[in-house]
Amino acid sequence: MALYMIGDVQGCDEALGRLMDEIGFSPSRDTLYLLGDLVNRGPDSLAVLRRLMALEGAAHCLLGNHDLHLLAVAHGVRKPHRSDTLADILNAPDRNDLLDWLRTRSMALQVHGWLMVHAGVLPQWDAAQTLALAGELEAALRSADWGVFLHGMYGNQPDFWSDGLRGAARLRVIVNALTRLRFCSPQGVMEFDTKDSADSAPAGFMPWFEVPGRRTEGTPVAFGHWSTLGAGAQRPGVLALDTGCVWGGCLTAARLGAQPGEVERFAVRCPQTRKPGKG
Repeated sequence: MALYMIGDVQGCDEALGRLMDEIGFSPSRDTLYLLGDLVNRGPDSLAVLRRLMALEGAAHCLLGNHDLHLLAVAHGVRKPHRSDTLADILNAPDRNDLLDWLRTRSMALQVHGWLMVHAGVLPQWDAAQTLALAGELEAALRSADWGVFLHGMYGNQPDFWSDGLRGAARLRVIVNALTRLRFCSPQGVMEFDTKDSADSAPAGFMPWFEVPGRRTEGTPVAFGHWSTLGAGAQRPGVLALDTGCVWGGCLTAARLGAQPGEVERFAVRCPQTRKPGKG
């Protein structure tokens, strides 16, 4: 039995199929953990969702910002962006089944010692709190009035965690950290405008995983979301798995080793389906 983590697929179903062939994936034996952004920008988001949904317990998926965007568009909370490639899902005959499956996915997981998130973890949170706060989001998305959460999800404020936060503001900070975070201050103030490599941090900010004394420092963390990160996260206990599939990079999987924190990487090259600056 092998356990694999896979970075942002973003609708690149053909690449996902080749990667599964590359690792010799067997759904009766192996398990996949996908780190979010299953859909959008790539050419076949519908096939990605159908493939993963059919794998049932052999594939565990996190939600990324693009997955939440799909739910918001489908619910009428947001208008489609000109660069979206979601129409095949929105027009599919099994649309409702796919969306219900998607909104019941996880926001964070911890498996074999690895804490898995889509984007990042605030420095004030340890692994246990991260999972507990992710559970609050999951409960909101799985509730009968999940549209209420979507209506309050968007915005950059508050940009700092406080245990006293309540309601929509509390959920907004959690979702922004787990699905949008790249840079923050040493005090955990989040910055959302900069999307370049780790060495492009604005004054007073740094990559979230470089904050001194962050409470997850002793926990291996795997994440996606940051295709422009480059070599900035090549350090023990930090594994960046968004390797730019949709931009003409690779789709990457990491097989979890016998010891916590150990991984073996696999990758397949991907055709460029999106050009930088085109969404």
